Amino acid sequence: MITPFHTARLSMLPLRIEYAGEMTNVLSDPDLYIFTGGEPPSADTLEARYRRQLAGPARPEEHWLNWVIQHDDELVGYVQATVTDSTAEIAWVIGTDWQSHGYAKEAAQGLVTWLGAQGIERIIAHVHPDHAASAAVTAAAGLTRTDEVDDGEYLWTT
Repeated sequence: MITPFHTARLSMLPLRIEYAGEMTNVLSDPDLYIFTGGEPPSADTLEARYRRQLAGPARPEEHWLNWVIQHDDELVGYVQATVTDSTAEIAWVIGTDWQSHGYAKEAAQGLVTWLGAQGIERIIAHVHPDHAASAAVTAAAGLTRTDEVDDGEYLWTT
């Protein structure tokens, strides 16, 4: 089900374990984890995470779709979707060094478009109420904030 897709400036490449080394650098800034929790992963931790993600979930009705985002032959972040039936929960991260260039917006819009072409009818994103940048990206991708709060984050949906 997962295929590469492209936007005007970005390529979304299906996740591979070999990306862990470069992605460790992309995800190295502790500020990336202010709203989501966690900490920058080591290369070994990221490799193990990628192995789990590529193995997929234990539930047969659920699918994990993960891409790294490439700009000019350099990885800059990732997008992901957890798909169950015709609903996808999406997320994205752009490394600090590549923020403020519109990459998150472009990647999220591309992901929503790609998922729609696959027949996904409902898309959900979880956004921390204080994360204005993510809220702007989510709105630009065509999702609308609901009043529903899940684990301290607003649910946005198409």
